[in-house]
Amino acid sequence: MVCEKYVASGNDFLIFHTFCAHNRSALAQKLCDRHNGIGADGLIALLPKGKYGDCDFVWEFYNSDGSVATMCGNGSRAAALYAFKHGLCGRELAFQTGAGRICAQVLENEHIAVQFPFVRILQDNLQECAMPAFLLDTGVPHLVLCAHDDVELVRPTSEELRALRVRYDANVDVMCVAQNTVHVRTFERGVEAETLACGTGMAACFVVAHHNGQLGDEGIVIPASDEKLHFYFAHDFLWFSGKVQHVATCKTDMLSF
Repeated sequence: MVCEKYVASGNDFLIFHTFCAHNRSALAQKLCDRHNGIGADGLIALLPKGKYGDCDFVWEFYNSDGSVATMCGNGSRAAALYAFKHGLCGRELAFQTGAGRICAQVLENEHIAVQFPFVRILQDNLQECAMPAFLLDTGVPHLVLCAHDDVELVRPTSEELRALRVRYDANVDVMCVAQNTVHVRTFERGVEAETLACGTGMAACFVVAHHNGQLGDEGIVIPASDEKLHFYFAHDFLWFSGKVQHVATCKTDMLSF
């Protein structure tokens, strides 16, 4: 099979398109393995839109451990650019995910904007690691810890983050806000480690900062990759945009089915 590797804010994804829906969990584990495979944070398969007439395609998304994720913000941006480059859509597009229909825009210089279908604060009165905490649904669950100082100084240990991830069955984010900018670190479910960026996690942190009155309707979010992502509300929906890069076309003996 042939797949392509894309990177969005430090998150890397292997992407291909096919006509057949299939359980590709085992394939994701093999391809995403950084020692015995190609290496990636996730595997994305794009399929025909089928019954989803208002979409350009449907996706299957797998984390590197083979688990299925309903939504991935950075993966959505990568999938949108891949689909555009392969003639599967125009610059304005929509596709179906487990979290619902996602709208996206292909901007200049391979910047991609993605709309979150919904964002909900589920709990806003938690305390974890001596910090105020929020539980949100941004397509996938996120526990957001609000630090008052630099997240590099107050970041909980990997063991603490892993314990919170298991307890809440959610991704865990540590954030702080300074000068209209949100700084974020994310421990991702399915990867089971801290990653360079997480689109749904950055969205969760932006929404918490907005809820707390620390940001207006737009602002900058900076993950561990140090890339600046633009988040904003437009027509009652949350959007974010940033650059996506195609880094490789990969041929492997593994079958995609």
